[in-house]
Amino acid sequence: MAWVTAATTGVAALAFLTPLGWELRSDHRDNAIATAERRSATVAGALIAGSNRGGVNAAVQAAGGQLTVHAPNTTAGTRATPADVTRAAAGTEPLLVETDDGLVHLRPVPVAKRTAVVEVFVPRSELSAGTARDLWTLLGIALILVAGSVIVVDRLARGAVSSARNLVQAALRVGGGDLGVRIQPSGPRELAEAGYAFNRMADRLVTSRTSEREMVADLSHRLRTPLTALRLDAEALDPDDTQIGQFSAAELDRRRGIRRIRVAIATLEGEVDDLITTTRKAVAKQVASAPEVGMCDAAEVVRERMSFWSALAGDQNRQFQVVGASTRVPVPVARPELAAALDAVLGNVFRYTPQGTAFEIGLSRRDGWVALRVDDAGPGIPDPERAMRRGESDQGSTGLGLDIARRAAQSTGGSVSLDRAALGGASVVMLLADAEAPPKQASRFGLIGRLARERDTIRRRRSH
Repeated sequence: MAWVTAATTGVAALAFLTPLGWELRSDHRDNAIATAERRSATVAGALIAGSNRGGVNAAVQAAGGQLTVHAPNTTAGTRATPADVTRAAAGTEPLLVETDDGLVHLRPVPVAKRTAVVEVFVPRSELSAGTARDLWTLLGIALILVAGSVIVVDRLARGAVSSARNLVQAALRVGGGDLGVRIQPSGPRELAEAGYAFNRMADRLVTSRTSEREMVADLSHRLRTPLTALRLDAEALDPDDTQIGQFSAAELDRRRGIRRIRVAIATLEGEVDDLITTTRKAVAKQVASAPEVGMCDAAEVVRERMSFWSALAGDQNRQFQVVGASTRVPVPVARPELAAALDAVLGNVFRYTPQGTAFEIGLSRRDGWVALRVDDAGPGIPDPERAMRRGESDQGSTGLGLDIARRAAQSTGGSVSLDRAALGGASVVMLLADAEAPPKQASRFGLIGRLARERDTIRRRRSH
């Protein structure tokens, strides 16, 4: 990844900096020619003004550089060829002549109906002065760009690769039978969502396997009733002893059949007992290995998840507000579970309300309960009762979003309620137990009622 990034950035830098370097080289050459033109113009002004030799020499000294004045019809001392001087004198525009060691600027100057030529020589070193410095500077910039891009991409890729590696390792461990493994979602948005989905999948696998084993244990236990009846019926049969007394062949066969029946019933009863014991132990071990219900800071979860959803809210031009998440609010819910529940509710807001719809997240504590509220300004939920039933949805989805929130709330003894929000849309309130105060069951619905009354008061105020 780093080598690919370095190569890509290097090619892009060369594609951008190469024409820039060529342009800078041309600028230095043009500046050198412009300087030569100014020098020749200084001397040409003295010649046109009719200055004597002393004045012309003073102008030459003032102009500086390697400058020569050719009198009319003279070509001696030129760095170009005599033909070039003659050609320049015959024209009216300056003439540039390339030589092996530089460039010659020839300016014709009319003097007393004849034409003199002012020659300015520009060495090659002046034509390329500063070019090497500029090229080294551009090369340094290119190296800095390549190194910076490699570092940034390496940091980003390292986080993404680490998250993907953790997800793969966790998936392999789950595939190997370790259903107690969980991961801390991290990395890019897609990998973080995959991490939350993985944790939910693992939780459901634990629940499913536990339910299956409990069902097997229950079914096995049910078999004990008819087996007990069979055992009692078998005990009521005649004795099966064949060692004492003289018996006919038919009686021996009958008693041996009774013995086989009793042995088969005892064997089957032992197998069922072993199945019940083994299944119960597996269920107990599975429950013990499952992650315990932890504790987290609901305010921190709200802030963390909003840092995730705020980017999408900005893309969809949604105004949002977070209320009450500035102080610590502990709840007896595992951090991934509360994050998954909040993501499920916020996901419904983004999925089922038009872009640009505002929403609000509120967090409050009262009477031993914590209310996590998500309001939106969308069209609302037409059938709240049906929306709360697992697996049912009017929007063509799985209908499990609110169920995830409901199970997270019920794990603390709380609940989930739906109502009309003060913003005009739906209001989803997750009622969670306060980890720092024993919940009071009698006040649970009172808090929901007070929240509803507060929403009605706010709605009435806005309507007026």
